Parts: sequence; C-alpha cells; structure tokens
Amino acid sequence: MDNSNGSNNIIGQGTSLNGNLKTSGNVRLEGSVIGDISSSSKVACGETSFVDGNLNAENAELAGKVSGKVTVKELLILKSTAKIQGDISTNNLIIESGANFNGACKMGKDEELLDESSIIEDEE
Repeated sequence: MDNSNGSNNIIGQGTSLNGNLKTSGNVRLEGSVIGDISSSSKVACGETSFVDGNLNAENAELAGKVSGKVTVKELLILKSTAKIQGDISTNNLIIESGANFNGACKMGKDEELLDESSIIEDEE
C-alpha cells in the first residue's frame, strides 16, 4: 500500500457524500458516497456502506453495496455481506460465501493476460 502521506479518511455511518473522493490515503466507508472513490491505498467499505459510482484502489475490502465498476490493482476481498452490481477488474480476488456479485470479472495483470493469449496463439 502506498499511503505515503499516512492519511486515513473515514466516512461514518449516517454520513452521505455527493461528489468524487480522490486520495492517496486509506478510506474507511460506513456511510454513502454518490460519486467515484479513488485511492492509491486501501478502501474498506463496511456493511452499512453504499457507493453509487466507480471504485478504484490499490487494495479493497467490500462488505456493503456498490453500484458501479470496481477496479483494484492488487487484492479485492468481497465479504459475505457484499452486494456488487457492476464489473470487477483486479489482480487477486477473494469472495466469501454469501457475497453477491452481478457483472463481468477480469483478473490478472494486463501484461500476464497478454502473455497468455500469445501462448495460446503459438500452440494453434
């Protein structure tokens, strides 16, 4: 995790943010965000959280609701209470039993995906 500035951003339960949130620090969300969230560190969304927008992060742990595209560079964890409506793109994915995900999923780093497709073409 980058979090070079050491900031921790908390949006508590009962708090609503309308607009985009961009930070290099960690984000802990228990309330709702109507807009995009972007962090070069970790985003943790609790059970009471709701995001209506895209989420971009280095790592993320989601236990609430997200309606939008989720893009995570490294590890994405969908907790058992997570409800995701949208596409996921991540390098590593953990889905706990009970999590709900509706959308497309792309895994692996772009370079790895390109390497694998060239191997398949060579075998033919």
